[in-house]
Amino acid sequence: MAVGMAGRGRARGPVLHPRTCAAVTAASCIAHLWLVAGNQHGTWLNVLMLAMVAVCLPCAVHIWRRPRARPLRQVMASALAMTGVHAVLLLGAGTGASGHIHPAAAAAAPASAGAASSGAGALLVIIAVEVTTAMLAATVLARLRAPLPRAC
Repeated sequence: MAVGMAGRGRARGPVLHPRTCAAVTAASCIAHLWLVAGNQHGTWLNVLMLAMVAVCLPCAVHIWRRPRARPLRQVMASALAMTGVHAVLLLGAGTGASGHIHPAAAAAAPASAGAASSGAGALLVIIAVEVTTAMLAATVLARLRAPLPRAC
């Protein structure tokens, strides 16, 4: 009998779904490391990004190799936490209180009021990516827990 996704005797299923989840998680980690290396955010945001990478990168490796419930739950929790952080930054960026604008958005936007709306758009895209990451992890977890089909 072939060892399956969870290693519990399931037939070998597609590996694209968990590997997509792992790749998106790893890409997010690399992007956050790049932002920290560029020191484009305040100290507390840099520390928060490094903590996120420390949690997510090992999980991405585990999900790539052999998806299990614990790393999938950690990726879901981290993605949802990052969604919350970016939503708070979005609310602050809309009022100008936080001054948080991602560099790509700031470079593309003029230095006028359009910069805030462009920064808000970038934060909305980031929130969408984080929600997608959480959903990918949740659906991989659901596949791990799906009942085995009965053989005729």
